[in-house]
Amino acid sequence: MEYVAVLLPSLVVGLLFWFAMKSIFNADKSERQAEARAQAEADASAAESKPGPNGAPNTGTNAGNGNGNGTN
Repeated sequence: MEYVAVLLPSLVVGLLFWFAMKSIFNADKSERQAEARAQAEADASAAESKPGPNGAPNTGTNAGNGNGNGTN
């Protein structure tokens, strides 16, 4: 029983530290995923609103841009 009384405080502190670090890493992971989604949406909306080479809106296709080779 003496060993439990000696080791229990260290185990409890270790578990608290583990849970705290786990929650910090999960929050960071969620934040990075949200930032990546927001950046992807911003890039997609910028690409949609950006006019093509002949002044027409960019539709995301390579056809009809007026230069004859089918590339933007």
